[in-house]
Amino acid sequence: MSESTATAIEAPLLNPAQRVGNVFAAPVKTFADVRRSSGWWVPFLIAAVVGLLYGWVVLHQIGVNTLVDGTIHQSSRLESQISSATPEDAAVIRSRIAMNFKFLYAAPVFSLIFGLIASGVLLASANFGAGGKADFSQMMGVWYYATLPLTVFYLLVIAAIYGGVAGDQFNMKNPIGTNIGFYLLDSDLPKMILPVLSAIDLFALLTAALLTIGVSTVAGISRGAAAAIVFGWWILFILLQVAGAAFGG
Repeated sequence: MSESTATAIEAPLLNPAQRVGNVFAAPVKTFADVRRSSGWWVPFLIAAVVGLLYGWVVLHQIGVNTLVDGTIHQSSRLESQISSATPEDAAVIRSRIAMNFKFLYAAPVFSLIFGLIASGVLLASANFGAGGKADFSQMMGVWYYATLPLTVFYLLVIAAIYGGVAGDQFNMKNPIGTNIGFYLLDSDLPKMILPVLSAIDLFALLTAALLTIGVSTVAGISRGAAAAIVFGWWILFILLQVAGAAFGG
C-alpha cells in the first residue's frame, strides 16, 4: 500500500456540511468521501425541504388558477380542447390540470423515486458499460450530492416569485432565465425546439459536470467514460422532451 493511499484511508470522513460545501468548491473531495461512505440522506433531505418550500410558494403565491391558465396557454392541444368544449367539460379539464399541481407537495416522494431510478441507471452504465466498481449506495450519494445545484435553482425561483414575477408570466417548465430557451418562449420557433434550447441551462450543465466527476470518482472509471454516460443519458432525456413537445402540442 502506498503512503498516499494509506493517508487517504486514514483521513477522517468529511462531515455533512463539509461535503455540501465541497460540492461547489472542491467536488472531487466530496465524491472521494462518498466512495468511502455514501451518506446520501443529507442532500436528499435538503432537496426534500427545498422541494416542499418551492411547492408551497408556487401554489400560494402564483395560485392554482393562474398555473392552470398558463398550462393551457402553453399547449395548443389544450387550448383547442378548451375552446371546443362545453363549459362543463372545460371545467373538468381545468380541474384535472389543477389536480396535477397538488402533487407538488409530494416532491420528496418523487425525489426519492427518481433518485433510485437514476442511481440504478448510472450504476448499471458505469459498472457494466465501463467496468466500474461502484455500489448502489455510493451512486445514490453521487446523485443527491451532484444534484444540489438544482436546489439552488429552486431557491432562486422562490426569490424571483417574491421579487415580483407576475403570475401570468410564470412558466412552470422554465421559470427563470438561466437558459437560452427562457428568452424565446414567446417566439415563433417550433415548440419542439424549445426543450433543446431550455436544456442549455447553467444549473443543468453544472449538475451534469458534477455527475461526471462523481461517477468517475466513485466507480473508478475515466472522466471521458463518465462524461459519455452522463451526457448520453442527458441527451436521451432531452430527445424525449422534444418528442413530448412534438406530440403533446
